[in-house]
This record gives sequence, C-alpha cells and structure tokens, in this order.
Amino acid sequence: MKLTIALSQINTVLGNVEANLEKHLAVIEQANAGGADLLVFPELSLTGYVLQDLVPTVSHRPTRDDPVFRPLLEASQKLDLLVGFVDEDVRNRFYISAAYLSRGEVLHVHHKVYLPTYGLFDEGRFFAWGDSIRAFDTRFGRVGVLICEDFWHASPPYLLWLDGADLFLLTSASPGRGLTGEATLDSARWVDHINRAYASLFTSFVAHSNRVGYEDGLNFWGGSALYDPDGNQLACGPFHQEALTFGEIDLNQLHRTRARLPMLRDERTSLVQREMTRIFSGRDTSSGR
Repeated sequence: MKLTIALSQINTVLGNVEANLEKHLAVIEQANAGGADLLVFPELSLTGYVLQDLVPTVSHRPTRDDPVFRPLLEASQKLDLLVGFVDEDVRNRFYISAAYLSRGEVLHVHHKVYLPTYGLFDEGRFFAWGDSIRAFDTRFGRVGVLICEDFWHASPPYLLWLDGADLFLLTSASPGRGLTGEATLDSARWVDHINRAYASLFTSFVAHSNRVGYEDGLNFWGGSALYDPDGNQLACGPFHQEALTFGEIDLNQLHRTRARLPMLRDERTSLVQREMTRIFSGRDTSSGR
C-alpha cells in the first residue's frame, strides 16, 4: 500500500485562530489537489507558539460543535489531517495538543508530555503536561503522534513502537539555534539526526512538520522532512519559507526492512519491564537483595 503524505510548514498569526483556520483550509485544498492522503501541520498551527497569557483565549475542544473543528472535520472527509491546537479539558487545564482527524471523526488527541521550561522556552508556566503516550489505528495502519520536546526523549517513540506504531508523526515549532561550520542551524542538524535515528532504530516511517516565520524574536526554520524505515530521507521542505512538501511512502517497505533487520522481533520487552521495575524499586536483584 502506498501513501502520499503532505507536510505543511506554515507561518501562523499569533493568537488569531480565525486567520490560521483560513490558512489551514486553503492548504488542505492545495494538498488534496496534489493527491495527498494525509496532511500534517506543525505544533500549535492554529494558534501560534508564544501564547503566554493568550492561552485561555485560544483554546478549543476537538468536537463537531466547535466552530474551529467543525470545518476541519468536514475537510477531513477528503484527506486525513493532523492539526496543532490548544486543548482545554473539563477541569479547565490547557494542553499543547495535536488532533488526528479522519473522515469526519477525531481518531486521536495527543497532549504534549514534555514541556520545555529552560533557556528560551517557558511552556511549563502556561500549560499542563500530558500523561499518556498511545498509538492508534487509522485507515493507513497504526500511527503515533509526538510534539517537539516529546521526541527529544527516548521513551515516547519507544513506547509508541511497542504499542504498534509503524508511522511516527512528529510536529514542532522549533526555533533556530546555533550555527555549524557549514552555516546550517545546529537545531536543524540535531532534529535530522534524531529523526533518522528513530526511523532506523524502530524500522518505521517518520514524518516531521516544523513551522516557519518569526514570533516574539524567535525564528522558526521549517525543513519538514519524511524518512523511511532504513533512515533514508524521502522528502525535505525548504528552510525559512512556507511550503507544502509531498512525499510518498510504500508501507510494504516495513516488511522488507524488518525481514532484513528484525529489531522489533528481537526486542526483549519483558527484560525492559523487569529492569525498570528494579530501577524504580531501588533494589539490586543481581545480589539477591
């Protein structure tokens, strides 16, 4: 089975959900005309990133009666969508979130688990952290979603892999930081290394969408990319400009790669569970204590 994925790196308007929604609907039309089966938007694509005190004013709940999600759910009849937004739960906690929409339904909502609150990041002051990492079923197979800092930690993609995800959808609002000797952003280089590593280690497809533009002094660099289970880059968007990047994946490659590299077959999950239990309990079982 072949699948065409479109990666949308857009420049959002901070705090203006209506304007961002209009851009989403325009990009959806463009992606649909280009033959995309799945369209992936960046982190907080409907709201902008440096929200701070704006957080409560831009939150939405991913339901059919929500004025923002109603047209998005209608659009998902044409192609599957992953959109970034601020979710508000019934106890009025706010989460950096991504919703997967398909054929008029919300299949999954991921709340960002790791909130960077160091350096130029201040997410922990304004958002609650998510506390679950789950893969979910789509018409293209089992998928997992992570948001930015989530995929700078090893455990979230590992958990998704064990939960059956064969396609990782990674979204980010990654600002440019540092320069290498080749005038390449250090942050872009590190993200590329991590994405290639996850694709190779977990013999899975990785699709990453990163936003562009300037916001409160931050420069978001784009460079959205798609990787196959061998760690090869199949498509890459430009740096520092809005773009819609298309890439095709062949899901049959999972069979070919895993037959050659049976990493999943040989993963010793019971050993991991046992050793994690030992570490959490603080006991050294090797000495019999």
